[in-house]
This record gives sequence, C-alpha cells and structure tokens, in this order.
Amino acid sequence: MRQVGLLFYALYCAILFIITLPFATLAVALLAIPANAAARRRIWAFLHGWARFYLALTLRSVQHLNAPAQHNDYCVVVLNHQSYLDSIVIFPAVPGYFRPLGKKEMARIPLFGFIYKQITLLVDRSSSHSRARSMKLMVRALRKEGHIAIFPEGTFNETGDPMLPFYDGAFRLAIDAQSPILPVLMPDTNDRWHGVKLWKMSPGRNRVLYLPLVLTAGLSQKDLPALREKVRTMMVDAMQNLKTASSLP
Repeated sequence: MRQVGLLFYALYCAILFIITLPFATLAVALLAIPANAAARRRIWAFLHGWARFYLALTLRSVQHLNAPAQHNDYCVVVLNHQSYLDSIVIFPAVPGYFRPLGKKEMARIPLFGFIYKQITLLVDRSSSHSRARSMKLMVRALRKEGHIAIFPEGTFNETGDPMLPFYDGAFRLAIDAQSPILPVLMPDTNDRWHGVKLWKMSPGRNRVLYLPLVLTAGLSQKDLPALREKVRTMMVDAMQNLKTASSLP
C-alpha cells in the first residue's frame, strides 16, 4: 500500500512541476529584459520563491541545522550532488544571491534550459577555451555580483561512498579570487528524489548543514591539492555524521 501511495506522490510531483514550468519560463523571459546583472537578481528572487513554493506543496521542507558563518566577501559555495532535487533545494540552501556553475548541455533542455542559462555560468568541460573563459567570468562575478555555487563532484554521486573525488575548478576559482569557501551539505535530497530512479520520490525533510568557512587569503595555485582535499575531508566527515544521525532511532 505504501508503494502505491509513493507512486501517486511521484506522479503528483511530476505533474506539479510540468504545470508550473511554462509559467516560470514566461516569468523568467519577462524578468530577463534587459539582460544585465539586475535582471539576473530579479530572476534569482523569482526562482528562490518558486523553489520554496514547490518544496512546500510537495511536502519536502528545508531544515537548516545551523546558520552560515558571516564574511564580508562573496564566497565560493561548494555543495554535494546526488539528485535532480539539488537544483531546487540549492535556492534556500545557499545564503543569499548566487550564480551557479552549470554544464552547457543542460541549456539544451526545452523550457528548463531557457531558465537554466539565464543565471547559470555555463561551461563546456570538453573545451579548454570554454573552461578558461568561464573561470574569468566567475572571478568577475565573485568579486562584483554574488556567491558562486559549484558542485565539485561534477555529477551525481551514485556510489556507496559519501562523495566522489572533487574537480579542481571550485578551488582554483577561490584561490584566483582570494575568496573564502563555504562548504554546504544537503544529505537528504537523494531520499526525496532518487538521482537515477526518477520515479522514486518521497516527502520529508531536506536538511542543510553549513560547515566552517575555509579562507584562501595568501594561498597560491600550488596549494590547490591540499585545499581541495581539506574541504572534501570536512564534507565527507560531516556527511557520514549526518547519515549516522538520520539512521538512529
């Protein structure tokens, strides 16, 4: 009986998303005029509200376990990645306006792709020119516009390990801009919407945990490997603790 209920729940979530997507696309198209930094902030504010609305209607509330550390500069926000729901939970999870780094191929998806590319900094990982150009744009955005949000695993973690190995990009950016890194964990999104079995959804909480800021002032690119592994170790240890806590009676 529970399985039947979850099947209907998944159908409800899908229908709600499909129904609201055209309206969201139209709203973003209107807000994107003219195409500038102010327009991106308007779009972010709209998507932030839509994300909270969708999560509330699907009974997948966000529970902040603590408050993020405060800093005068914008941060490189690094988050774990395990579900399509991450792209929705990220809005209430990241503290303040941000621009995400995203895959160029995601912009090709009808309707969703239009919304995606309005605020996302797109990168083609197969092109060294695209990666270099994206890095320059991210440094500029980080210094003048807002946080940059990156999934350093690069793709969904479908393994039994707490996290995949991290790519260098987030840490190269933080060092180039001399900006702090804010690690953020979203441990429950895969339980709410499975990253592989797309029909496998369930209501429930989405916890968000902020880890201590990692400062990069004075670091150079030779410090990148140590910085990357330091942040990953922090996130792996915290993720294991969260998973253990959720399994306790």
